Amino acid sequence: MSVLEVSTGQRYHIKVIKVEAADFKVISNKRYFFNWNEEKAYEIVKLTLVDNKDILGLMSFEYIDTEKRIHVRLLAVSKENVGKNKVYDDIVGNLLTFAAKKAVLKYAEWACISLRPKTELVQHYIDKYKMNITGMTLSLEVPEILELINNYDHEA
Repeated sequence: MSVLEVSTGQRYHIKVIKVEAADFKVISNKRYFFNWNEEKAYEIVKLTLVDNKDILGLMSFEYIDTEKRIHVRLLAVSKENVGKNKVYDDIVGNLLTFAAKKAVLKYAEWACISLRPKTELVQHYIDKYKMNITGMTLSLEVPEILELINNYDHEA
């Protein structure tokens, strides 16, 4: 998996791993838009470049076994990676792919991921990630979930 450095077009390998207790010292509302301390009861992962500890994106999620889905509670990229002047692209796609892979491993052909984006992002998620409107949330199921994985989980 990789992110694209917008200014150069170069791709960099990334890793998505669990947030550690020490990470909360550098995870601020100002840079990551939410109070991530409120998500400590859920699984939280961070996206970094393979050779750099700087956190480019964060995602918290929960398993909803009765519905065979993973619900993304919060998803954010660092402030410098938002908008038309962002440094890196594909951060959100890689975080969603991480959740999609976990869902497929746990729920197989019934796998589903869902999230409830801010109103202004709904169409973006539909257009870019092919998410479907499912009530108050957007979701991906098989086969679209596999397409997402195929689009993002490959070598640069």
